[in-house]
Amino acid sequence: MRAASLLTALGEPADGLAEWASALRTRFRDRFWVSTSDGHYPALALDGDKRPVDALTSNIGHLLGTGLLSGPESSEIGALLLGPSLASGFGLRTMSSSSGGYSPLSYHCGSVWPHDTAIVVRGLQRSGQGSRAASLATQLLSAAPAFDYRLPELFSGHDLAETSSPLPYPASCRPQAWSAAAAVSLLVAFLGLDVDVPAGTVTLDPPRPSPVGALRVRGLPLAGSTVDITIDAAGEVTEVRLPPGFSLLPEQRHE
Repeated sequence: MRAASLLTALGEPADGLAEWASALRTRFRDRFWVSTSDGHYPALALDGDKRPVDALTSNIGHLLGTGLLSGPESSEIGALLLGPSLASGFGLRTMSSSSGGYSPLSYHCGSVWPHDTAIVVRGLQRSGQGSRAASLATQLLSAAPAFDYRLPELFSGHDLAETSSPLPYPASCRPQAWSAAAAVSLLVAFLGLDVDVPAGTVTLDPPRPSPVGALRVRGLPLAGSTVDITIDAAGEVTEVRLPPGFSLLPEQRHE
């Protein structure tokens, strides 16, 4: 859908793309959605016989904000992601603790990957679930002191009832580029920031109250220039400086 919009804006042909995307939504909904004791959500995969693999994993969060899901479907997935079986208190487990294959120190089946959590934070925000995005972002931020605020590739999926701080995964890389980049998604979530560069618009819709208290950002790169933003502890925007040609859109409050 976005490719069709971009090609149309550039005066290039986008024949069939929108129709193909619409058909993909239908095919995906028919083939991937499953219902288990955990809830209703998209399967992790289809096996060799095209049967759904119904393990509940963080992968479902990568669908948020893509346009593949309806509003109610996005909200249903958001609720599952913030549930205790996936949200550990330190970030998002790669596999639900209720799944048979779960192990908190498994590379892909129960550990927490900061970049994975950050992708889901951004998806929650883009799908209008700002409060959930900020809540999950705060969990990842709470893990940072255990690693001197330099998040590793991954760490254990143990929850707050099991440990006061996340346990390191022995072979994880630190530093690692995509874990470092997770900080950008957290900042965007705490600011409620959304930018449309071609349209020259900026939206600021911080969670109220701010989960990290007052926040001041200076020199955030934007379209060859920078932006300055300040919010107070209540989550109110108190100062904005935008690049020339950009305007601030009215906020759109989301639950």
